[in-house]
Amino acid sequence: MAQTLLKVSKLKVAYGGIQAVKGASFEVHEGELVSLIGANGAGKTTTLKAVTGTQPVASGEIEFMGRAIKGQGAWDLVRQGLVMVPEGRGVFSRMTITENLQMGAFVRNDNDIEADIDKVFAIFPRLKERRAQLAGTMSGGEQQMLAMGRALMARPKVLLLDEPSMGLSPIMVDKIFEVVADIHSRGTTILLVEQNASRALSLADRGYVMDSGEVTMSGPAKELLEDPKVRAAYLGE
Repeated sequence: MAQTLLKVSKLKVAYGGIQAVKGASFEVHEGELVSLIGANGAGKTTTLKAVTGTQPVASGEIEFMGRAIKGQGAWDLVRQGLVMVPEGRGVFSRMTITENLQMGAFVRNDNDIEADIDKVFAIFPRLKERRAQLAGTMSGGEQQMLAMGRALMARPKVLLLDEPSMGLSPIMVDKIFEVVADIHSRGTTILLVEQNASRALSLADRGYVMDSGEVTMSGPAKELLEDPKVRAAYLGE
């Protein structure tokens, strides 16, 4: 059985008196693409923020590579290989594409950074064409590609993607999901958070359904796609 890279147990997260995550548990194994789906406000983004050290955890446990990481800072987790592409992309708008990718390698001190930039350009040819362009002048889809490429520069052991298709045109949504599949096929383990349940589950090996801060269903992605409750709640049927 593949190694469990990320394990979240009974996670609870609160904003003041409001409990946003109510005991969620899930895990991601090496080589998998796991989708976490749910409606807007279900607690998906809050869960990712807690996992990656940008939101305090009220209780529960988070393990990465077999070690407890609850309470560690995001910068430490990136060094260990737990890397997130946040909702809204968050590119450095006044830096060029190449400079953004170099920032993704900020935690590294090896000699392969330029070679890895070339690998990112192989995945995202559009970025290579515009490598000297300021990130803030790019379209939303192009910025999403850049944010994903920047994350890959940190050489993630687990890549967490938070709503990568949000706000994009249908054509660009297709492209982003193609890229997610490509990145996974190259060996990157991915945890994908998406409101587009059909597309997310179509790509995934396994899936979890989150509702009102709780994981309410889980299983092989193909089975979830065919589940009447999932189809009624998230696929508009």
